[in-house]
Amino acid sequence: MNNAVTAKSYPLFPLPDVCHGRMVMRVLVLAQAVAILLAFAPGTAESPWQRLGLISLFVHWIALLWGYSYCKLRPLLAKLRPLHIALGCITLLFLMTALVSSLAWLWLHDTSVLRSHTFLHFILANLMIALIVGLMAIQLGLMHAERNQQLAAQSRAELGALQARIQPHFLFNSLNTAAELTQQDSKAAEQALLNLADLFRAAMHAGEHISLTDEITLARQYLTLEKWRLGERLKLNWQLPEVLPKMQVPALTIQPLLENAVRHGIESWQQGGVIDIELINSSQSVTILITNPFAPAIDNSRSNGVALVNIRQRLQLYFGESASLHRSVVNGKFRVKLVLPKNRPGSYG
Repeated sequence: MNNAVTAKSYPLFPLPDVCHGRMVMRVLVLAQAVAILLAFAPGTAESPWQRLGLISLFVHWIALLWGYSYCKLRPLLAKLRPLHIALGCITLLFLMTALVSSLAWLWLHDTSVLRSHTFLHFILANLMIALIVGLMAIQLGLMHAERNQQLAAQSRAELGALQARIQPHFLFNSLNTAAELTQQDSKAAEQALLNLADLFRAAMHAGEHISLTDEITLARQYLTLEKWRLGERLKLNWQLPEVLPKMQVPALTIQPLLENAVRHGIESWQQGGVIDIELINSSQSVTILITNPFAPAIDNSRSNGVALVNIRQRLQLYFGESASLHRSVVNGKFRVKLVLPKNRPGSYG
């Protein structure tokens, strides 16, 4: 059994919906901006205002025909890979540009506007302009979609993490643990409440990024709470280097994986078990291995999968396709392997 959750398993950017009023208006505004640039480009003898009227007419026809074709083909495009989607959109734009340009040539080839151009030169020039505009539009669309997805994922991460921490069973168990500790060790009870407060504070800022050292600290605080509650049923085997790498990670990346290990690996066994947490530091990446007992009779794939998918989404947004998250069952134990690159795309230094 070996399941992998990686950035390549899911599309990063959804197809933009330009089939409604607001987006149609944006497409027409972009088309008009292109028309203005072409009309007032230097080196032309004709009046720029006359050129603006004609260019606007044909550019808007191209934009509207492309938008209509795109909306009709959008369900089919959604099934393709991102590169094929981009090629499909560019191909549609080429077809609409060639069609409208041919009609424009038939209408204006005898006038002073196109008299100095051959048909082939006119078509190729327009296709080159369409290619440049299309690539710019795709880039803007990707940036817009990425930003929207990042905001949505951050909101979901914050809400999901906060809800996970405020689940009654977790809160009541932690408070009961602190109450019991007040009768045995007042300092330990105080520390339990401080750890719980830190976890709540981190959950409210789950969309932010913190140092790996702080993330490990949060993981330790969580496991300390569970250790006080479960006692000898929970055994921990930390294998960390003396000095942790200096890098940033999305907050609450490791703690949910440990929570899964406790809930589905330790609580599922009356005798408890050992959770192994190993951090391997290499020149290019940091690998974190979390291993816990596995109960085949208990189906935890759905609850485990929700947490893994949530973490994968945040890793993908922060690290791109360089990060990976794998889960597997090895020698009767459930193992999660988290690989984090030290140099994320777009970072320097």
